Amino acid sequence: MFDKLFIRNAIDRSAENGVDRRKFLRAAGVTTVGAGLAGGGLLAGAVLNPAAADTAGSGLDLGLGHDKDPNYAKPSDGAVLNFALNLEYLEAEFYLRAVRGYGLSAAEVYGKGKPGGVKGGRKVKFQSKIVKAYAEEIAADELAHVRFLRKALGTAAVARPAIDIDAAFTSAALAAGLIKPGQKFDAYAGENNFLLAAYVFEDVGVTAYKGAAPLISNKTYLEAAAGILAVEAYHAANIRTTLVSRGLEVPSVAISNARDSLDGKADLDQGTKYKGKTNIVPTDANGIAFSRGADQVLNVVYLTPKKATKGGFFPAGVNGQINTSRANA
Repeated sequence: MFDKLFIRNAIDRSAENGVDRRKFLRAAGVTTVGAGLAGGGLLAGAVLNPAAADTAGSGLDLGLGHDKDPNYAKPSDGAVLNFALNLEYLEAEFYLRAVRGYGLSAAEVYGKGKPGGVKGGRKVKFQSKIVKAYAEEIAADELAHVRFLRKALGTAAVARPAIDIDAAFTSAALAAGLIKPGQKFDAYAGENNFLLAAYVFEDVGVTAYKGAAPLISNKTYLEAAAGILAVEAYHAANIRTTLVSRGLEVPSVAISNARDSLDGKADLDQGTKYKGKTNIVPTDANGIAFSRGADQVLNVVYLTPKKATKGGFFPAGVNGQINTSRANA
């Protein structure tokens, strides 16, 4: 149970956007905070700063070590959550198409910024009961994440940007050496292709949420993001374990190396085989998962080691303030 001081401080710290803060707390599951708080109307009429969501500076360096940069302008919590929403749109569209043949509804994609359609994707003919179960559960979770973030952000939520599934996966597979020039990679052709495609996303999602954690000021928002991070980590472990069980360690390492070639010079990414051993949980020597800054995440989903505002899975870029990858080449 949250006390009055915690809620008051959470409200005072937030510099988010035009959404009612009570709406976020309700979306986060904080529906009961004590009779004294509810009776006093502490949350009634409390509104986040509508100008802060996407105006916190420009040319942000959101990579690791940003706290040492004297020119660093920390983005608002709203900008961080909207960045996460872009990624959730991508994951939801990928998984929903795999399990039911179609993606998000029109009511689940409108918002600020330039809206876009989705190219590619279709229902997978699952043969394995467990892989189908994983896919259905992950699809449901990603849909819930989209709905949760949209509800939390309210009118400040960004629209789903244009997403290209088929062409982007072909480019990613080519970069990883899974196919040759002129060939196509169909992420929906069968279970193995589906699992390898899912692996492209899942590890990135985990590192993205961990990297975003230091940027979130409001503890209520941070707890919600941590909850999503935990779910994404469960998803990643399911995918990685299944890849190992099917003997797909070699292509997983190739995908890992391709991601590493995009997001910077440091060799952080790890496939399902690492230093000669099976590697389900990618960690450092302290057993801690690594982080990616938002710009590094964009390098991966834009499929470029260069500074860019669009490309790969997002041919017109993502919506919101955080939209630029870093120059790593």
